[in-house]
Amino acid sequence: MQIYGTRKCGITKKAERFFRDRGIAYYFVNLAERGLSRGELENIRRGLSAEEALIDTQCPAYKKRGMAYMDYEETEEILADPLLLRTPVIREGGRVVIGDDEKAWKALAAEVKGR
Repeated sequence: MQIYGTRKCGITKKAERFFRDRGIAYYFVNLAERGLSRGELENIRRGLSAEEALIDTQCPAYKKRGMAYMDYEETEEILADPLLLRTPVIREGGRVVIGDDEKAWKALAAEVKGR
């Protein structure tokens, strides 16, 4: 399991605590230190529903760049600035959960524990 986020993100910390408390091992990817490869981003996108947005429209990077008033290509923007990504992104195999979704976290934890 991988958790993508930043050390400053409260929801990412909540997700880490959730899985740690259940004894589920994960690898943390700090987006403030390392961006995503195109392949990683495509794998994340494949695990989400088609209408789910990857860019966090409430994050400081989005507001600072004035992206609300721009036309942009989501993939290219995230590759250029990974801090635009909604976090946390939790990936296990082909399954991906993005954001604060404890119900989905529980389902993912049950699946991992069931193996």
